[in-house]
Amino acid sequence: MSISRVKAWEYAEQVLSRPNRRLEVTARRGRGGLTLLHRGRALTRCYDTGVGRTQAELVARALGVELPAMGNAVTVGVSSGVLYRAVSISSMDPRREDIWPLFRRLLEEAEAMRAGVSEMED
Repeated sequence: MSISRVKAWEYAEQVLSRPNRRLEVTARRGRGGLTLLHRGRALTRCYDTGVGRTQAELVARALGVELPAMGNAVTVGVSSGVLYRAVSISSMDPRREDIWPLFRRLLEEAEAMRAGVSEMED
C-alpha cells in the first residue's frame, strides 16, 4: 500500500524542522514513480506521469545522484538544506515555463550546498 503525498509531506516537514548536516535519504523508483525515503518513511513522491518523471529527474539532480533505474534505489547523505530543495522541486509543475528559473536556482543552491559539505568532510 502506497502512502499519499500529503502524508509524506507531513513527515518531511517534521524532518526538515530540525536543521541537520547529514540525513540519509533513499530515492526508490518503482512502477508508481519515485519515492524519497528517510528511515524507511516517505518524504515525497513523484508519480510515474510525464510531469512526475520530470520532477523525479530534477529531484535526483538536486540530491546529486543519477535517477535510479526502474526497481532500484540509491541512498545518499545530504544536508537538510539540500533535502528542502529536493522536496520543493517535487511539488512544482514543470509544465509552467515561468517556474524553470526557480528550478535552476534551487538546483544551483543544492549543488553549492553539496559541495560545501564535501569540502568540510575532507
